[in-house]
Amino acid sequence: MSGKQFFLSILLMKTLVISACTGSLPPHLGQFAPCPDSPNCVSTKATDEEHAIAPIAYDGTKETATKRLLAIVESLPRTQVVTEREDYLHVEFTSRILRFVDDVEFFLGEEAGLIHFRSASRMGRSDLGVNRKRMQDIRARFNKSGE
Repeated sequence: MSGKQFFLSILLMKTLVISACTGSLPPHLGQFAPCPDSPNCVSTKATDEEHAIAPIAYDGTKETATKRLLAIVESLPRTQVVTEREDYLHVEFTSRILRFVDDVEFFLGEEAGLIHFRSASRMGRSDLGVNRKRMQDIRARFNKSGE
């Protein structure tokens, strides 16, 4: 194997590992990676009380809901939209002081009128409820923006 082939192999492996660890690959038909055993994750697809959270309901079209959601997300501090499609958003939120990154995925389309999501910390065990609070805040802002 040449040096160039070796380098490309290592780069591909790192990309796959990072994508798998961050949950940054788009969900297949609205399925997110399950939350880990740690309490630093919430998901509308989770069935246990610790991780479960209700999806965001919306009226109107998926396109309008996506635009509203994107405007809200982009208005929040230390936010980077990583992937944007008509039915899927992957957003990174970075904490102010320690620079921890949380990955949030939104999926619209599986069920009409619902935005499913998963919000999880990349590192650590406890997030002191930050992911749940953030998603509740986004839901409240989304509901208020539709009034």
